[in-house]
Amino acid sequence: MYEFYPESKKSFFEKHSINFFLVVLNILVFVVLGILYWMKIIPIDFFAIKPENIIQGKYLWTFLTSMFMHAGFFHIFANMISLVFVGNLIEKIIGRKRYLGFYLISGLFAGAFYVLVSYLFNFDMQTYAVGASGALFGLVGVLMFLTPNLRVFMFFIPIPIKMKYAAPGMLLLLWLISVTAGLGIGNFAHLGGLIAGVCYGIYLRLKFPNKTGKISRYFS
Repeated sequence: MYEFYPESKKSFFEKHSINFFLVVLNILVFVVLGILYWMKIIPIDFFAIKPENIIQGKYLWTFLTSMFMHAGFFHIFANMISLVFVGNLIEKIIGRKRYLGFYLISGLFAGAFYVLVSYLFNFDMQTYAVGASGALFGLVGVLMFLTPNLRVFMFFIPIPIKMKYAAPGMLLLLWLISVTAGLGIGNFAHLGGLIAGVCYGIYLRLKFPNKTGKISRYFS
C-alpha cells in the first residue's frame, strides 16, 4: 500500500529543496559574520581559510565556514544566482541526500586542495579565501558528465555553449581575469572543486550507466 501525503501535510523542510536552504544559509552567514567582523567582534581568521593557519593546525573549522562566507555583495550575488540555477538542476537529478552530501564534500575538497597547493608551492600562504565557488565548480563538474550537451550561457557571452566545454572554459576565463586584472580569485579552490565534480560525475556514469545515459540524452 502506498501512502499519499498532500502538499498541505508536508513539513516546511519537505516543501523546500535542499538548495533553497543552502542559499538561505549562505545569505544568513554572510550577513551575521559580516556584521560581527565589521563590529570587530571576530577576526577574519575566524571564518576565512588561510593556508598558514591550517598548516599550523589553527582555525580548522574555516574549511566549513569559508564555504558560506563571501567577500562582498557582488561576490555572494553572483554565486547565489549560479547556485539557484545549477544547484536546483543537480538536486532534481541526483536527489536531496546525494546533493547535500556532494555539495559539502566538493566545497571541503576545494578548500583542502587550495591549502595543499599553497603549501606545496609556498604560494598565497597568508591569503584568505571565502566563497561557495569551490562547491559550485564541483556541481558544474558533475554536469559535464550528466548533461554534457546541455547548452548554457557563460558569463556575458551571448552564444550558448555545451556544458562539457563551458565548465573548463569558465575555469580558464576566471584564471585569465585574475591574472590580467590582478584580482584575488581562488583559482586553485575552483580547480579543486572541479576535480571533485569530475570524479563524482565519472562515478555516477560508471555506477548508473542506464540512468545517466537517459539523463544525458534528455538534455541533449
